[in-house]
Amino acid sequence: MKRILIVSMFALIGCNNDASSPLKDIKPIEIAKVITLSDDFSEQDSAWSPKVGKWSFVNGVLKQSATSHTFDVILYQKQKFSDVDVSVDFKPISGRIDASGGIIFRAEDRDNYFIVRANALENNFRLYAFKDGYRHQIATARVKTPSIAKIHTIRVVAKGGHIQAYLNGKLYIDHIDNSFSNGYVGLWTKADSITEFDNLKISASE
Repeated sequence: MKRILIVSMFALIGCNNDASSPLKDIKPIEIAKVITLSDDFSEQDSAWSPKVGKWSFVNGVLKQSATSHTFDVILYQKQKFSDVDVSVDFKPISGRIDASGGIIFRAEDRDNYFIVRANALENNFRLYAFKDGYRHQIATARVKTPSIAKIHTIRVVAKGGHIQAYLNGKLYIDHIDNSFSNGYVGLWTKADSITEFDNLKISASE
């Protein structure tokens, strides 16, 4: 009985979530929304800085179409954020190795950041920390596999070390990690993913 209690308490403070359904009893994080930004990608913005990949503003979306890199990264380098609430629509167009889309947050540079991503070839939703270019999985959840060529929404909310991640409006990840406290927001794909992004929204406290 004692062991079960310990596991349950540890889950609440941020161990990897491997639930097959959304988290229903976790209180959503709320942050003070001092800054509100949005981008529908209808016009090119020089604040977007491609680091890896082929990123283009086309037909009202931001598209990543390179298929030969391990990870494709673009950062919104207008300003850095600490406590932040970010959401984006993504459409996985194609990919045989991977068909993913993700939100980068608290990025120090192209090799150090948090990333939450969904993959249209897998039934999982994951949070990673990249440190010096190496990827470390820190939380995962089972989800219904996102459909290819359909629009899906990812959202991440981070307040201090507390991180929550949503897929299509449902909370799946609730985790604590203090690897990064401040940095840029960005977008991400992997391997041969061709992915479109739209309707980026950022709310932040600073």
